[in-house]
Amino acid sequence: MAYWLVKSEPQEYSFDRLVVEGEVVWDGVRNPQAQRFLRQMAVGDLVLYYHTGRERAIVGLAEVVRAAYPDPADPRYAVVNLRAVRPFPHPLPLQEIKKNPDFSSWALVRQPRLSVLPVPENLWKLLLAQLE
Repeated sequence: MAYWLVKSEPQEYSFDRLVVEGEVVWDGVRNPQAQRFLRQMAVGDLVLYYHTGRERAIVGLAEVVRAAYPDPADPRYAVVNLRAVRPFPHPLPLQEIKKNPDFSSWALVRQPRLSVLPVPENLWKLLLAQLE
């Protein structure tokens, strides 16, 4: 199993909406590096859901329920299906993550515009400890 983080503008597609809808086709990813990561996602992988914009925080947990397949709207790109697992009791803001030196080399801190990124297992454990 691998761990990931995906980003979304909450006004565009919030985690609350994913909870209501249950499952979503995660599309619209066009950055080549983010596309490579998306194509690596496998069924059962866990995903941190991050709200961008003013909120800039991890807000929920999702799961990959369908691995990468061609985007029906543009087959040059891949999409995956995500299912909501649960919201976290409180968001974990980016500014709190940045305070911990363990996260200084992580892509969320170093490449803020990347919309899909892996979460190394050691960082995953640290994040969950702060989120739960």
